[in-house]
Amino acid sequence: MPTVWDIETALYDWAPRELAESWDNVGLLVGSGNREARRALVALDVTEWVVDEALDCGADLIVAHHPVMNCRWHEVQRIVDGDTQGRILTKLLKCDIAAVCMHTNLDAAEGGVNDLLARLLGVERAEPFNEEKIGRVGTLKCEKSLEQFLQDVVQSLGCRGLRYRDAGKPVRRVAVGGGACAEFIPQVLALGCDTFVTSDVKYHDFLDANGLNLIDAGHFETENPVCEAVRAYLAERFPQLELVRSTSHAESVIQYYMK
Repeated sequence: MPTVWDIETALYDWAPRELAESWDNVGLLVGSGNREARRALVALDVTEWVVDEALDCGADLIVAHHPVMNCRWHEVQRIVDGDTQGRILTKLLKCDIAAVCMHTNLDAAEGGVNDLLARLLGVERAEPFNEEKIGRVGTLKCEKSLEQFLQDVVQSLGCRGLRYRDAGKPVRRVAVGGGACAEFIPQVLALGCDTFVTSDVKYHDFLDANGLNLIDAGHFETENPVCEAVRAYLAERFPQLELVRSTSHAESVIQYYMK
């Protein structure tokens, strides 16, 4: 059986550590790398219910996209059961469940988050649109109306709803950025894109995106497709490892209410 270290090494073969942003926290973040892994649970996030799911299914390891702890947005100063992160880390350690997380390195990697997103949305000849290789830019096979493209995004990503700004342009040259990539709007505009699909777009981002069809398709929805790719990749590398896709974290927690 592979060890947790073996699985981390295989994931780094796909998404090398050096592709991760300097602030990011990737790799084996919790647990022992020497233990054998017989069953792994694959999920986008390491939430409390994902940890419970790992316990229920007997997983030795959780493989996730988002880091279980990352000091950029949530400093780890203490581990107590009085907050969510503390409860997650405490339970992982008590129950001897390891956590390996591949974040911005998997965003940038070939065949990773953004290549998958571009492929799902029909963006051809997709190439990185910045040095960090976080996003992709390419063209559709044929021009579409924005309304048709919005329908395609909903269907392809399983979105319950979208937020968008209509620039009054048809869709042909498209940029994608899985997760929160609104900071790259100026680069996308400079590349002559008519449309940008990303998530977590702020009000002022919509205001300032003059001349750009800007689509917020949801953080979960734009990144979750990578989970199946991770499962398939590990299944090919480790046929003896039982791999389980999370069912407790299979859709966004964000709901939409329409008046």
